[in-house]
Amino acid sequence: MQIAVQTAVGERETPRAWILEKRALDVVLGSLLLLLALPIVALASLAIVVVEGGSPFYAQERVGMNGRRFRMFKLRTMVEGAHAMRDDISHLNEADGPVFKISNDPRCHPLGRILRRTSLDELPNFFNVVRGEMSLVGPRPALPSEVEHYDAYALRRLSVPQGITGLWQIGGRSTLSFDSWMDLDNRYVDEWTPLGDLVIMLKTIPAVLRKDGAR
Repeated sequence: MQIAVQTAVGERETPRAWILEKRALDVVLGSLLLLLALPIVALASLAIVVVEGGSPFYAQERVGMNGRRFRMFKLRTMVEGAHAMRDDISHLNEADGPVFKISNDPRCHPLGRILRRTSLDELPNFFNVVRGEMSLVGPRPALPSEVEHYDAYALRRLSVPQGITGLWQIGGRSTLSFDSWMDLDNRYVDEWTPLGDLVIMLKTIPAVLRKDGAR
């Protein structure tokens, strides 16, 4: 299923060469990072199985570029059946807008909290990048239930490849309001360049080490 995306407001012409450069960087650097991440993912997977049991991986439906849905892979940070518990803890939601986020989510298993704080749970995302479903840099892929409530301004974020990191990740992540988040994503839509992507990737390293806005 594909969600209709409105991009008429402030349409931007993107040079085809930039699009090709972005994909080439995703394939080359994404493949290298995936290989480097494999030992960490293997160890973390084993730890999840030992500590929590069950599958160490979690595949969740997300919305990609132009509304195409795909399965995004992550290391499992929550207990089995966590999705069914959402209604019971909806009163703990700390985010505004059509987003559900909780600091110290009670559904996380002990190891999961560590994986989230260090962003190690997102390492399997490199697999999605190599497959062409995501980019290294771009707006963070949203849940279909969130996108259903987007207005035209928020939908513009789907006009570019969705990414592992971006302006939101280096700008504060979960500490930002929904409107500020959408402003950053629209800024990326309007201003991204291949060189700018490299700058964002470099700025992501200290942001991850500082655990900026991680939950």
